[in-house]
Amino acid sequence: MTSPGIDVVDVRRSFGSVDAVRGITLTAQPGRVTGLIGPNGAGKTTLLLMLASLLSPDAGSIRIAGVDPVSDPAGARRLLGWMPDALGAWPALTARETIAVSARLYGMTKADAAARASALLAHVGLAELADAPARVLSRGQKQRLGLARALVHDPQVLLLDEPASGLDPQARIDLRRLLRGFAAAGRTVLVSSHVLAELEELVDDAVFVVAGRSVSDPGAAGSSQRARPWRVRTAGEPASVVTIAGALGLRPDDIARDREAFVVAFTGEDAAALGLRALIEAGLPVVEFAPAVGRLEQAFLDLGGSPVPDPVPDVGRTAPDPAPPVPEPNPPAPDPGAPADGDRTPPEGRA
Repeated sequence: MTSPGIDVVDVRRSFGSVDAVRGITLTAQPGRVTGLIGPNGAGKTTLLLMLASLLSPDAGSIRIAGVDPVSDPAGARRLLGWMPDALGAWPALTARETIAVSARLYGMTKADAAARASALLAHVGLAELADAPARVLSRGQKQRLGLARALVHDPQVLLLDEPASGLDPQARIDLRRLLRGFAAAGRTVLVSSHVLAELEELVDDAVFVVAGRSVSDPGAAGSSQRARPWRVRTAGEPASVVTIAGALGLRPDDIARDREAFVVAFTGEDAAALGLRALIEAGLPVVEFAPAVGRLEQAFLDLGGSPVPDPVPDVGRTAPDPAPPVPEPNPPAPDPGAPADGDRTPPEGRA
């Protein structure tokens, strides 16, 4: 049986009196993209720093492809690529020099490092900016450079913290294809992001984190019986709320409008399928019928994510009251003179 690319068991980490991570257990398998999802302050970045061997856990165990990043940080770093939310590169170096120096830190020859830098910069769409100083790159361009640097040594495990932040739509599509290809090659990918629509199309598995603890996916159990809003749109002249309500056997007050579409709550996919049949049998030209909220977004909201107005009445639907999130301390800003993130000396006080 293939061993997990990432295996975390009851990991905990405190900063003084603040318990940033209070018990996270997760497994990320090779060949799959796993999403790390939770509200701000849930402990996601602290966990990623421990996985990257930049922090030591106070308790629990971590394995990166079987390697303990606490007892063997160098061995773990050879296996993993780490893309933090902020680039943390030397601002005076060019994009090409940033990748080439990082490659040299992994033991590549000067010629191999130069070739690797050219290939990766082309791969992430930065070939035209290869000789521009890193400090002049936009936020999205720095994200691409950070990804190239994380891939410089062809890692088996890839850790990404908010990789889509600052990327334009085309760059996000390119990133999604790149990460899916990375997983298809048998690598392990763990992605932390608040862009849940992107994760919906990207991830195979999801790990939810609230207040420093991993929790079960609230949509996994009994998902077929959970109320969920669906968008309904008809062709031609928009139908009236009364017409839609009559076809579905609902009150007009149970239906909301979202621009040119209607929003209707169905309890489970079976009920949604029956609703679609009723609309068609009523002679309505339905051209759109789809969930108004993605599964991951709905689960995130159920866990206590940023509230948004419900498009439909909350009839019979309840969400668990999550514990208040513990503020997550920000990691220290990178030292401009320090090596790349994957090769930095761990912070002082490391166990």
